[in-house]
Order: sequence, then C-alpha cells, then structure tokens
Amino acid sequence: MAITDLPLLSQIKGRLTWLDERQRVIAENVANADTPGYVGRDLNQPADFASGLRGGGGVRMTRTSALHISPAAPAARFDAHKAPDSETTLDGNSVVVEEQMLKMAESRMAYDAAIGLYQKSMQMLRMAARAPGR
Repeated sequence: MAITDLPLLSQIKGRLTWLDERQRVIAENVANADTPGYVGRDLNQPADFASGLRGGGGVRMTRTSALHISPAAPAARFDAHKAPDSETTLDGNSVVVEEQMLKMAESRMAYDAAIGLYQKSMQMLRMAARAPGR
C-alpha cells in the first residue's frame, strides 16, 4: 500500500481540493459582483472529502448570457448551489463583496489548518519509518 492510499491523507487531500474549488467559486462571485441578476454560489461541504476526488473534474461553469461562449467544463466534482448574500441590489445582483471576503478568509484558515495536519502526518510517518536509534 502506498502512502497516498492512507485514508487520513486521502481525506486531507480531498479537503484541500474542496477548499481550492471553493476559493474558485468565491472568486467567480467577486468577479460577478457587478453583473445584473447574478446570484452568488457556494459549494456544499461533503461528508466524505475523499469521495469527492473520485467524482471527476472541477466545478461546472455556468453560462449567464446567450452572448457568452459555452464552457466545455468537466462534470462537477463537488456540488455547487446558489447562495445569495444578505443583500440584493436593485438590478438583482446578490453578491456582497465583504461577505465573499469573509468566506475567502474562512477558506484560507481551513486550508492552512489542513496543510498543517498533512505536514504533521507526514512527519509522523517519516519518524515511524526510520530505523530505531536514528
């Protein structure tokens, strides 16, 4: 069994991938903060992050106008859902940049924690694999 097949490392890798995809969705929301009628999105947090890795490609892009080029996106790995923020402007846009920045900071802290856990896990595996007395 390879080190990458360990369930703990597989879960951490899945969490990191989910957080990366979430950052991408949040960045997409911020980029569309002035688009009329745009409703912000977020990702559903899976119960099993490792199963999300086996799901396929990344988050599917949506076509918001008939004038846009159709994206050739792979199947969604993690489920995205509409998540309007606390305010909706008169033009129908429901993205509040400040709330998106809070989500981004939250994701960044969770990413840092997962990286720290991954590094500690690798240190423990290296220590366990060393010959006694070294």
